[in-house]
Amino acid sequence: MKKTLYLKLIIAYLIFGVFGLIVVVTFMQQMTENRLRQNKAEELYRVATVLSEEDALRLYKNETSLASVKERLDSYARMLDARLQILNPSGLVVVDSAFPVDVDNPSTVEGFDMTMLNGSFFSVGNFYGQFKEDWLSVAAPVTMGYAVRGYVLVHYRASALRSTTNHLLDIDYILLLVLFLLSLIILIFFTELIYMPLRRIIHATEEYAAGNLRYPMPVESDDEIGYLAASLAYMAQELAKGEDNQKHIVANVSHDFRSPLTSINGYLTAMQDGTIPPEQYPKYLDIVLNETDRLIKLTNNLLTLNNLNTQGMILEKSVFDINAVIRRVVSTFEGSCREKRIAMELSLTGENLPVKADLTRIQQVLYNLIDNAIKFSHHNSVIKLETREKYSKVFVSVKDSGIGIPKESVPLVFNRFYKSDISRGKDKKGTGLGLSITKEIIRAHGENINVISTEGVGTEFIFSLPLADESAE
Repeated sequence: MKKTLYLKLIIAYLIFGVFGLIVVVTFMQQMTENRLRQNKAEELYRVATVLSEEDALRLYKNETSLASVKERLDSYARMLDARLQILNPSGLVVVDSAFPVDVDNPSTVEGFDMTMLNGSFFSVGNFYGQFKEDWLSVAAPVTMGYAVRGYVLVHYRASALRSTTNHLLDIDYILLLVLFLLSLIILIFFTELIYMPLRRIIHATEEYAAGNLRYPMPVESDDEIGYLAASLAYMAQELAKGEDNQKHIVANVSHDFRSPLTSINGYLTAMQDGTIPPEQYPKYLDIVLNETDRLIKLTNNLLTLNNLNTQGMILEKSVFDINAVIRRVVSTFEGSCREKRIAMELSLTGENLPVKADLTRIQQVLYNLIDNAIKFSHHNSVIKLETREKYSKVFVSVKDSGIGIPKESVPLVFNRFYKSDISRGKDKKGTGLGLSITKEIIRAHGENINVISTEGVGTEFIFSLPLADESAE
């Protein structure tokens, strides 16, 4: 079964609770009990020291009575809820707060030996068999003349210490429960604020992967999750646009290929079945050749755009006179201009205007723009070509007074295969790729191309090139 992030978080949450409980039950209990035992032993040792230095020492010096010392020990025993004794080094019980004084029948702690404590001032156990359960026993020596005359012992029930430990552990359990509940609140917040939005994002990405690129992204927030959702939604939107563009391109390519192929097929079929007599073959063969040239041009333009996108454009830059290139390209359209009685008006800055660019590519740009201007110009009109120098750049303008471009179509003229409804009636041979190639070439030079057009008035294309020093030629 696939482990989700939420399942991992739940497992981590449970592990936290189990290990927290183990720590409290084992380590915390032991540490608390040890600390309480140490603190209680120090407290009892201070009492034992006071009694050894005062009451027990006076007793051994015969400065006080046994009854007085017994009363004193009984008082401390009640106050401390403990049992106090004074023992001789041999284990003879001199005074015991638990029993009345019996001088005639004194009791003895068998095997009593303080050296068994290994230098510690307290021990836990039955203290040489005196008790049936564990007691905390603290011993303070009674010294007189650099000799140990006896010991003051204070015994405290270990069960009382454990009871106190359990009370403190109850507090630890409560704190653990509080932490567990607080972490549960954090888990709930994580579920609502992170996990559930992530699940919705994952579902949306699955929809996108399945091809439903218009599936709405159901996450809106101002944090990183919202930014991720917005980025994915934007990506899906762009992919959807790309898919629409691809369908549009396929439709346009199909349209532009189908028309000449239909003409070629129709004429050749008519020639084959005798509908067209042999004496008219040259006429219709010219038509077939024109349609073939149209297909070749369309295919070459498609290959050019594909290479620009996949490999990038490799430019062979050199310094050349842009004015001379414009004159040379304009001369190639002499026949087309004569046919439509179109005049070319050149307004070029200076005799020489050197630029640094790829000569072949810029010729292609000028050819595309002038060819486009001629196609959409009226008969007996003027096409103006202008160069001007500004800000270390050369701006080239190609302006016609033709049908113009509708306002809503101006932002789309550089899109592949785009043809406005007006242009489709006039530009029967256009592929819709010339301006796309033109923009790619100018952009490869790091420059810009813009279009200004008014429907029914005309269109102007302006592009820039970097100015070069004449000395660099």
